[in-house]
Amino acid sequence: MPHWNLIAPPFETWSERVLDHLGRDLDSAAIIALGDDGLRTWSRRDFGRMTAGAVELLTSVGGQPGAVVPALLSTRPASVALLLAGALADHPLAPLAPRMTFHELHACLTGIPGEVLLCEPAWVDLAGQLGEATGKRVVVIDEPPVSDHALPPRRNPSATAFVMHTSGTTGLPKQVVVRERPLGRRGDVNGLLLDLHPNDRLVTAALFHHVGALGNIAVALANGAALVMMPTFSVEAWRALEPVAPTHAVLVPSVIEMLLDAKALSLPSLTVIGYGGSPIHPDTMRTIQEVIPGAAFVNLFGQTEGSPVSVLDAADHRRAAAGEVELLSSVGRAAPETEIRIHEPDADGIGEVWARGGHSFVVDENGWQHTGDLGRLEGEYLYLVGRRGDKIIRGGENVFPLEVEQVLESHASVREAVVVGVPDRRLGETITAYVVPASGATIDPEELRAYAREQLAGFKVPTTWEVIEAMPRNPSGKVIRRELAERAAEEAAARTS
Repeated sequence: MPHWNLIAPPFETWSERVLDHLGRDLDSAAIIALGDDGLRTWSRRDFGRMTAGAVELLTSVGGQPGAVVPALLSTRPASVALLLAGALADHPLAPLAPRMTFHELHACLTGIPGEVLLCEPAWVDLAGQLGEATGKRVVVIDEPPVSDHALPPRRNPSATAFVMHTSGTTGLPKQVVVRERPLGRRGDVNGLLLDLHPNDRLVTAALFHHVGALGNIAVALANGAALVMMPTFSVEAWRALEPVAPTHAVLVPSVIEMLLDAKALSLPSLTVIGYGGSPIHPDTMRTIQEVIPGAAFVNLFGQTEGSPVSVLDAADHRRAAAGEVELLSSVGRAAPETEIRIHEPDADGIGEVWARGGHSFVVDENGWQHTGDLGRLEGEYLYLVGRRGDKIIRGGENVFPLEVEQVLESHASVREAVVVGVPDRRLGETITAYVVPASGATIDPEELRAYAREQLAGFKVPTTWEVIEAMPRNPSGKVIRRELAERAAEEAAARTS
């Protein structure tokens, strides 16, 4: 087991850690953002003043103390100021994805009591429709006002810092309440694993609502690192970051593949690249090691409810590059101060992965985080073999088949639908839909694709469609998903061979 030197912090809460860093070296960079007018830097002093103004704004519009404030926001400095201000003002933010459909957003908002919905100017029309449907008052905010008032620290470890949303096993949105103590501990753990220090520069390329952005933003702020932000990711935007000399980046493998294809991955200043969401193909890792031989790679396995559960660290990646490529099929060893167990393993040692550590947000009465992933332990290394509930992860985004199937089966031409994940080198998994036509109906895949896109986020819409006469079933009548998944994988392999 690696020796993790995780030092006990002097503060119990995430907010105290962040404010401690913001109070030091006031002229150093807090945020560097790429916009339409190029790169712009906010010093720690600038960011502190913007956050103070956001505290005053949320205090005036956020309702009762402790009320969660849902928000439609993009990845930009103002959003980060509002996120921190929500924690400090006891009006925790709940960032939501503007690209989700009305149906999905409405489901999220009905689970958040309170009267306010915050949004950027770009989402006024959508926010207005949601506000009318849910009875929430829409507050439009572009840039928070600046203020010289002191920022109030939050010293209650049980207080809510912010709220994230993930999909439940039925595909319906589920809240994940992020509290101060475990969030602070997550900052410690990830800071150690990524070797992140004050004045390092961490690139975040994820959408603001996603754990890939919120988690990394929280980790950077807790470690005094500057955030390097892109409103939207593109190869051109990545290349434009070279003048700010980013030292760290956390990406999904599909983005790494895209940058490799464009011969754009290598930024001379990068020392650490973290990734998660899916494994990296051994051939891809070999290419990466050639392109950026001096960079350390870290695979962080976790989920919205708590991350990291396990880590494939830089030493593991060096071993894989030297020939132990099977390590890349694992998600590494237990994260610092984390215990992993396989719950109710079968004869092959496969069961649900449970984890217990101080940085999990959703745990049972004994402190265990139930990941919903199926896996096995080989020595210290954890190998995932599937997902309870057949969850699909496409490009780092979670897709639950039942949600997609219910939408497809609501179309008049469909009698039955089953969707499965298909291994994909770039995205981790893509989605294949098997569809049985209704009596006398003809399936038009393009019509079904458009129908699904009206009700589902784009990453949930199947990419491949197969029309079949009947689903394979076991003697009890249950659909054999495994058989469909194997068939889809074989057909995908045949298409690419």
